Amino acid sequence: MYGKRMYDKIFAVFGTVMVFFYFGLAVLLLTSSLLNIDKAMRIVLSVPLFIYAVYRVFVSYEKIRDSFFSGDRNEE
Repeated sequence: MYGKRMYDKIFAVFGTVMVFFYFGLAVLLLTSSLLNIDKAMRIVLSVPLFIYAVYRVFVSYEKIRDSFFSGDRNEE
């Protein structure tokens, strides 16, 4: 189905954009003092965000590979 493939492509691109958001938020929390949070708490908040962003890189890579570069597969 064409609609399903378009849906998968949109969410693959959205997942990639969210990866950049997670990386940016982790770096912002780690390096910025805008939020008046002590350093230990900034590290505690930014490290899981960074780890999740790395995880999402791999998931997004698989989704993009499947959505955009799958070739001529039989669609039902």
